[in-house]
Amino acid sequence: MHHKRVTIKEVAATAGVSTQTVSRVVNGRPDVASETRAHVQSVIEELGYQPSKIARSLIRGQSYSLGVVSSSIGLYGPSLVLQGIQEAAVEEDYSLMLNILPDAQVFDAEKTLRDILAYHVDGILWAVPEIGQNRDLIQQALPNLRVPIVFLNVQPRPNLVTAVIDNKHGGRIATKHLIEQGRQHIGVITGPMNWWEARQRELGWREELVANGRSVDESYIANGDWTPISGERCIRMLLEWHPEMDAVFVCNDQMALGAMKVARQMGRNIPEDLAIVGYDDIPESPYFSPSLTTVRQDVAEMGRQGVKLLLALLNDGDAPSADSVVLQPNLIVRESSVTAG
Repeated sequence: MHHKRVTIKEVAATAGVSTQTVSRVVNGRPDVASETRAHVQSVIEELGYQPSKIARSLIRGQSYSLGVVSSSIGLYGPSLVLQGIQEAAVEEDYSLMLNILPDAQVFDAEKTLRDILAYHVDGILWAVPEIGQNRDLIQQALPNLRVPIVFLNVQPRPNLVTAVIDNKHGGRIATKHLIEQGRQHIGVITGPMNWWEARQRELGWREELVANGRSVDESYIANGDWTPISGERCIRMLLEWHPEMDAVFVCNDQMALGAMKVARQMGRNIPEDLAIVGYDDIPESPYFSPSLTTVRQDVAEMGRQGVKLLLALLNDGDAPSADSVVLQPNLIVRESSVTAG
């Protein structure tokens, strides 16, 4: 059955007010009596009136759309960031225009921004992981940008508004936990070291060892690439070099999955012989065997905070009060790092 769209005239007639009054209520204008506003809003809900975004855009000179530039959406983290962005945008009645970069390291920054601006977005969320020199590429293009931009999960810098997770703190709490379990020889399997967040997690491991009077042995470091197969390769290498290694901080849960498999094949009982801590707290982490102790980071919340920052920039015009946001991860202790008794 076809339902005819409710018009502003029908709302006005039912509410017994002018169309101008309905328009003022819809657009949040202050010059409407509170009783009238409440009455009109109840009629809008009763009739199911949907204000035209195009009309609202013309009135306010805004498109009510935000541009999002992302990459690596097959990875757990970036996909959750987008989920958070979507949730926050919908709450504020904004639509999203998404541009996925095929390669997060090699791209034409000017063209990328031009493409997203062609949709007449009000602002941009840059949700591309900081890899190699890719942040420099985009920063060079910023002076010509006509709309505000917020960066997610990049190294905070002066004059950039950012929403980030404290990856270094995540590395520290993972390592601190292993030290507290009495582990003496703690290795680390990193992500790709051209990723800013991978370097930060490794730095957390390093700093926590030093803070506890431990020396840092570079041969206890193996570089993975976020995949389970790289976790397999790295743990094999570390255990061959250091049969005495009794703990390892693995910088994401996918690599931890591979590391657990090979460690068992090499005769290690987890956690008795080898304690393992991962990073991300992917939904499967409790179902690893044994269940995985891991660092939980709320990347969806980072996406939501990014939208809030961007809307603050839009609402404040040339005098932004939007401060960068740093979210703290926390440790989820399960079976893979704690011996019974």
